[in-house]
Amino acid sequence: MGKLPRSFMGVLAGSFLLAAIANPAMAEDMGKAAKAEKGKSVRTVMAENEKVMAWELRYAPGATNTSPPTSSTRVVRAIKGGEQLWTFADGTTKKNVWKTGEVRILSPGPGFTSKNVGKTEILLYTVMLK
Repeated sequence: MGKLPRSFMGVLAGSFLLAAIANPAMAEDMGKAAKAEKGKSVRTVMAENEKVMAWELRYAPGATNTSPPTSSTRVVRAIKGGEQLWTFADGTTKKNVWKTGEVRILSPGPGFTSKNVGKTEILLYTVMLK
């Protein structure tokens, strides 16, 4: 490779590095968060391909999330634990307490709405097979 193409590659690489430092929003694109709606949880997809998806789910106190029925297995780790109330389509409810650091494997199942009924934020990290 001649001097000119090598110089051009160096300038190009430096430009990308400078742009990344000057524009931190580029780093945010790695984990795309949904816009927070009042009373709703916020989901940020951390990684995804054709076989698996990983995301974080943040529940402020009082926030809800509606999970559709799923035929997929999920592994969930509580980064910050808390207390939820799960309400199923038939009206039944289940108290769900996450302990910080706890890991659960959730089997496929019916849809439900979960609500943070505690006084602190809940942060869950989920990996789901597609």
